[in-house]
Amino acid sequence: MQPRLLKKGGTNLTKRREFIQRSLVLGAGISLMPSALLAESTSSVSLCILHTNDWHSRIEPFPMDGGKLQGRGGAAKRAAMIKKIRETEKNVLLLDSGDIFQGTPFFNLFGGELEFKLMSEMGYDAATLGNHDFDGGLAGLSKQLPHAKFPFVIANYDFSKTELKGKFSPYTIVEKSGLKIGIFGIGIELEGLVPKDLYGETVYLDPISTANKVAKELKEEKKCDYVICLSHLGYAYKSGKISDMKLASESENIDLILGGHTHTFLEQPKELINKMGHLVIVNQAGWAGVILGRLDIRFDKRKRPSKPQSTMLKVS
Repeated sequence: MQPRLLKKGGTNLTKRREFIQRSLVLGAGISLMPSALLAESTSSVSLCILHTNDWHSRIEPFPMDGGKLQGRGGAAKRAAMIKKIRETEKNVLLLDSGDIFQGTPFFNLFGGELEFKLMSEMGYDAATLGNHDFDGGLAGLSKQLPHAKFPFVIANYDFSKTELKGKFSPYTIVEKSGLKIGIFGIGIELEGLVPKDLYGETVYLDPISTANKVAKELKEEKKCDYVICLSHLGYAYKSGKISDMKLASESENIDLILGGHTHTFLEQPKELINKMGHLVIVNQAGWAGVILGRLDIRFDKRKRPSKPQSTMLKVS
């Protein structure tokens, strides 16, 4: 049977051309759609975590007096480093693990006001409390809190019978490019370390059970992709005293512990396995602000984190 010939410009030919054009456009869309969806599904997110601890009112660099740390540290140098990193990294978290107060005349003169203002200018996302942050007493800490334009998180200090009632949260949640990062704080036992009149009726809660309770809430109820504990327990002890290392091994649902108190300089983070058989990372960045800790983590399409790539940046 011979095919029917259509005259040029005929209605049937026009309709056929329109049909072919629509088919080509639709086909192109179908062929492109899977690759576009694939590109979206395979995208990963990078997170840069910067952290400090125990900077002890070290506003200026150490003096050039021949000491081991001469010329190092200083808030201005640290601020410049943080600013430079933020210019190249999209998702940056800046965290502190306590003992912000005490150590130079700046604290004696201004009671912590300058420290909190500088941290606010640097854009800290969260911090926890160290024992020296009570050196001005509950009233002194309460007076300085309005200068901190970032949240303080502490889960195992119960301030309900003190003037600090309602001024702290156990945790905060930060979102970065679709990631939910839960951050909570755990403090050291104050009794025997801080004079009673400075912390008053503050009640100390067990750090391990409290940490596990909060971390479970963050992971399971709040659906956080990554959970960070800001700890001021101390890195490790020869005795059975609770430390970051002990907390890590007995923890559940914690991904990263950023510590303080023992002024420990770690060249690389420590890796431990928790009670659930999962990896926990522990890190600490010395003291006095002479080190800015940096951890770079990549999350895959299922929001599973890689092992952090660590860099301990000298502030000098």
